[in-house]
Amino acid sequence: MTSIFIAKESRAGEHRVASTPETISRYCKLGFSVVVEQGAGGGACFSDQQYQDAGATICNGFASGCAQADLLLKVAPCTADEAQHLNDKHLVVSFLQLDLHGNDAGAVFAKGAKIFAMEKVPRSTLAQKMDALSSQANIAGYKAVLIGACELGRYFPLLMTAAGTVKPARVVIFGVGVAGLQAIATAKRLGALVEATDIRPEVKEQVESLGAKFIDVEKDDDDDGEASVYASEASDEYKQRQAEAVAASVANADVVITTAQIPGRAAPLLIPLSMVKTMKAGAVIVDLAAEQGGNCEPTVADEIITVDGVTIVGTTNLPATVAVNASELYARNLQNVVEHIFEFPEDGTPTLNLDADDEIVSASIVSSVS
Repeated sequence: MTSIFIAKESRAGEHRVASTPETISRYCKLGFSVVVEQGAGGGACFSDQQYQDAGATICNGFASGCAQADLLLKVAPCTADEAQHLNDKHLVVSFLQLDLHGNDAGAVFAKGAKIFAMEKVPRSTLAQKMDALSSQANIAGYKAVLIGACELGRYFPLLMTAAGTVKPARVVIFGVGVAGLQAIATAKRLGALVEATDIRPEVKEQVESLGAKFIDVEKDDDDDGEASVYASEASDEYKQRQAEAVAASVANADVVITTAQIPGRAAPLLIPLSMVKTMKAGAVIVDLAAEQGGNCEPTVADEIITVDGVTIVGTTNLPATVAVNASELYARNLQNVVEHIFEFPEDGTPTLNLDADDEIVSASIVSSVS
């Protein structure tokens, strides 16, 4: 297997691409031949000519690319229609999202193909440079704040003018993972007063280092300080105390951003309708978990709605709205995956090596829906 196919994304709203001219050039130097589907980079402002200049060949259509290569690089999971062009020699490297696209994945596996699922890459030091969840979450956190600022009918920063003083906006962020930390940093750069909450008290220092206030919640008696990064793993009692602790902050907030997501499971409910009803008219909620059911009870995926004067943004796939940089980062994640799963002998012919004893490979390779 020495040929790589870069497919054009076919799912609605997906503007990212799995490889950039920069990474194409790297693949060619490593000894791969690379085929890029015509127009694959258009949504991220990369032209076919740029790919050709980097050493790739342009093909017309998904079927043609699959026929020329056994390694397929994508962002979104293959669709059932795309799966019909795969066979047992194909390895697809992409996001898998079994909870959302299980039937499509089943069609891929029915053809005997394997998937290297990017969301299953372990969050270890060795795999850090392959961690596409983090690279894309960083972008989502940044864009969530910009959307909140655009939907809000007031300034974010403190302004002192001849006509009077404008108070800074108040922003509350649920979840201090990669997306949450970037949201905090972005909101602070825009001049807002920022508060954040998380089930892990140990992140308080990170929050404060960015100039935000951490909303303290009393820990469970049996908490050993090693809380999961996932909010749904907190006890019901803890979540009740958290809701009580953040209630006043949410009621006073101009913008609330929720970031709690769990791969393969429904998002935890953090903001019930009753809490939304305490918020002031004109406030905005940006729900980054909309695709998984939402952290906010009224959230509707891919819609912007208003409930009692509060705007609730359920836009999904925010990284795709920053397609240039999202593609650049994701493409480098994929390049590191490819370099990890291939051996490069002196004769210059890359050889696939899916070592079952390798912790990254064993965690990420999927060959069935079960």
